[in-house]
Amino acid sequence: MFSVSLSQLTTIRWGLAEELTHLAAHGFDRLSIWRAKLSDDGTAATASMLAAAGVRVSSLQWAGGFTGADGRTFTESVDDAVEAVEAARAIGAPVLVVHSGCRGGHTRAHARRLFLQALATLAPLAREAGVTLALKTMRPEAGCNASFLARPVDALAIVEEAAHPSVRLALDLWQWADDAQFTALLPRLASSTSIVQVADRIGPVTADWERLPACRGTLPLESLVTLLVEQGFGGDFEFDPVGEAVTGIGYEGVLAETRRHVDAWSERLEQRLAWRHAAAAVLQASGAVTEVGDGTVGGDFRMPWRPGQFRSAGSRRSHASSHVVSRG
Repeated sequence: MFSVSLSQLTTIRWGLAEELTHLAAHGFDRLSIWRAKLSDDGTAATASMLAAAGVRVSSLQWAGGFTGADGRTFTESVDDAVEAVEAARAIGAPVLVVHSGCRGGHTRAHARRLFLQALATLAPLAREAGVTLALKTMRPEAGCNASFLARPVDALAIVEEAAHPSVRLALDLWQWADDAQFTALLPRLASSTSIVQVADRIGPVTADWERLPACRGTLPLESLVTLLVEQGFGGDFEFDPVGEAVTGIGYEGVLAETRRHVDAWSERLEQRLAWRHAAAAVLQASGAVTEVGDGTVGGDFRMPWRPGQFRSAGSRRSHASSHVVSRG
């Protein structure tokens, strides 16, 4: 019922050939590529291996740093992002995840201008390449210098100001699933998002970036995945746990767990949608309603469900982009 991808950040010690073998064994056919690992095999070889395995790329991670906080100039960061757009095109990645860079010594207004300037250069190139630039927000609590966009609404404002079809969002549920304003933003987010990243946690976001496998934390991941699908999101959900829990479980165990949870979530979502359609048919036949939309079956008849009901239980460096390994 929804498209699922695994991230190379989760299986960081596996080479691409090994990843493709294990993905097939667990029934996955999508992979999010990390640029540092892409440089290991090269773009042409990676594209060939993916095609031979029948695996589609969900996204390429990442480009950005346009505020100069990582030591590169604005021009160097833009040039690197142009290379990333071309790499995404070459491997068939429809999405390139983009980080703005932190404020550094800039005012917020100037950092914003730099980011919009970079997007004005990159967006036409991305559109020509068939690639979407997906802007990712980063919570300050994460202690990350990758982005000055501290809330989803900040990224939405950039997308709206850029006003380009190739500029959209990357939404990280690990960061935002329990945010007080998140559910209210879901309709706007669903229509503006190209990729959703999925990992669990216990407690608040912290700088150690311990991203747990789904259902090993307390985030309402299943309910939010359900809501996003119902709101019209049709992109990939990228499962990308990283950290000590992944090391303890082992990559094979993480893939097996993810497969089980995805299948269970998908089955419940299918049942929910079937129930809605059946209820709509009955009510329409009775003349009580005329149409169905966004979780409401006509008039004031609302589905017996609410966010949270399905609550979950329970060092490489890119030469091309000088990206430091991030646990996210």
